[in-house]
Amino acid sequence: MANVRPPEAPTQITVPSASIRSVLRGWPPSRWAAAAGGAVGTILVVGLPTVLIPNSVFARAVPVTWWAWPTLIVTAVLAGLVGATYVRRGSTSAEAPSASHGSKAGMAGGLLSYFAVGCPVCNKIALLALGYSGALRWFAPAQPFLALLGIGLLAYALHRRLRGDMACVSR
Repeated sequence: MANVRPPEAPTQITVPSASIRSVLRGWPPSRWAAAAGGAVGTILVVGLPTVLIPNSVFARAVPVTWWAWPTLIVTAVLAGLVGATYVRRGSTSAEAPSASHGSKAGMAGGLLSYFAVGCPVCNKIALLALGYSGALRWFAPAQPFLALLGIGLLAYALHRRLRGDMACVSR
């Protein structure tokens, strides 16, 4: 009989995993510009109709809460960063993470944050469902929780989108 050697175990090559910080540091200027534009756009799109930014087009029946501006700023930063992940880093499609990672969570987070900072009695859905006093009694106290949930969903969406970038950088 011939001397037969058993097959060797495949050699595993480990590639150091990229961190979120290293992925963000590697972003080109076009992504950072998109993040800044997305953040400013979010502040305008949410701040004008909710009258966090005073204007003559919209009115607010209930004063702005103390936590509305911090919620809007965090929401804008996260929304800008999530939006920037959709900007391609290069000319190859292999570098762009799939659009499904975090898309629904990001949209839901932005919508919840919008409802969170808005006037509780100016929200037609809450007003129709609960009435004026119900919107003040039930919807207004729930708004801080909507804000936290919205920010959490946006953070989750960003994490999912950056995980796709981290996988591309690790290759």
